[in-house]
Amino acid sequence: MKKIKIGQIGIGHNHGEAKMKAVRKLPELFEIVGYAEENERWIEKRGELKGYEGLPRMSVEEVIAKSDAILVESDVWDLTRYAQMCVDAGKHIHMDKPASGTLEEYKYLLDTAKEKNLVVQLGYMYRYNPAVLKCFEHVKNGDLGEIYSINAEMSTFHKPEYKKWLTNFGGGIMYILGSHLVDLIVYMMGEPKKITSFLKHTGLDGVDFEDNNLAVLEYDKALARIFVSSVEVNGFGRRQLVVSGSKGTVNICPLERPITMTYSDTSIADKTYEDRKIVIPFEDHTADGRYDEMMQDLYAYIMGTKQNPFTYEHDYLVQKVLSEIVGGVRIYGKHID
Repeated sequence: MKKIKIGQIGIGHNHGEAKMKAVRKLPELFEIVGYAEENERWIEKRGELKGYEGLPRMSVEEVIAKSDAILVESDVWDLTRYAQMCVDAGKHIHMDKPASGTLEEYKYLLDTAKEKNLVVQLGYMYRYNPAVLKCFEHVKNGDLGEIYSINAEMSTFHKPEYKKWLTNFGGGIMYILGSHLVDLIVYMMGEPKKITSFLKHTGLDGVDFEDNNLAVLEYDKALARIFVSSVEVNGFGRRQLVVSGSKGTVNICPLERPITMTYSDTSIADKTYEDRKIVIPFEDHTADGRYDEMMQDLYAYIMGTKQNPFTYEHDYLVQKVLSEIVGGVRIYGKHID
């Protein structure tokens, strides 16, 4: 089996070390060349993390030159810039999320990669959530009928330090967490006809940013609601995806730790005022293997043994919808912690 030489640019993304750990579990697939980080503050904070133990630190240019594929795991505001450098050099990329830069810059990145037949894999983790994948299957197979309603929530009760970091982004927590939910909704429903946003500032803990947010995406007959908050106590336990149509409903809540999914269709829910559903069990892989399958797929995409179901066009549309929700992508890049 041919090994792919892989390096990492940036260790500042919150998911960066976990991706490197996943790659290190797959020595039969990947040969790790090293990592690059241009911000010394990240070296001080994360350079000693186990995921980077024993790996050589290189310049960005060295990582690009020595790699076949690159994990782009920098501060969010640098993701598109570094990814473009990799693609310009003819290298496949895994790029964490959400994208940065203007929509035009991001489209140029994707267009360049498509023209060069290079893999671009985005780091949206719920693409690998087994309950979400089962929900996709029900939608595709028509088990739920015509979709009328999607409710997607991804909230947390964040500490003040994390909230200060979120002030870097126009749209605040909607930009960072809402992007995951936009990805899922757009995959199922395509581009919405209309978007209405409610981006609220609570000012809790003295941090002023969009921390209590709702977006409504309108389709011909369907409504999709995205709610993300940094001020919801036990918000993590209520993270959910509910997809309902003319024949049935899927309810995933919580989305992870533990993954809990119920399924109802008209043959099961035959009583109007009773809770009729089937509980679908799933193994929860988020503790120590959330990105293992993602990295295996990266290898398969590059080798041509598997096709990425999330196309260049889909990834652009996710960013376009996200940009409209937050009123244009604005990233300030003031705080790294």
